Amino acid sequence: MEKYKSNPNFVKALEYIGSHDLASMENGTYRIDGDNVYVNIVECNMRPQSQARLEVHDVYIDVQIPLSGPETFGVKSRSACTEQDGEMNTDNDIMFFNDREYDLKVVGKGEIVVFAPEDAHAPLIGEGLIRKAIFKVKVR
Repeated sequence: MEKYKSNPNFVKALEYIGSHDLASMENGTYRIDGDNVYVNIVECNMRPQSQARLEVHDVYIDVQIPLSGPETFGVKSRSACTEQDGEMNTDNDIMFFNDREYDLKVVGKGEIVVFAPEDAHAPLIGEGLIRKAIFKVKVR
């Protein structure tokens, strides 16, 4: 995380994480600094790895924290992705890849995982329902 600390938006997200009980917050979107830094507290159904797609973002760094249990993420360098699925949706800052080969990373309850624009990630791999915090941190 040291490489991100030069980004003031990232520092604001870390300060928020350190000063709020995310697990007790209601589901919804919380603006920390307008569109520069915000967090979505959500509940999502997890899915089998075969249904998980890699995604990337250009404008935001994703900082994700599972709140109710562990979550598995597929992880691959964006530059190594070869099977782009459509164009970047600039309104939602998301583009998908259909690459099936990627590393798996298990992130435990309360642990933090960071995905920069150069990182492709496939979230929500697992079974059941998960509650999580997804911070969107503007790159600059």
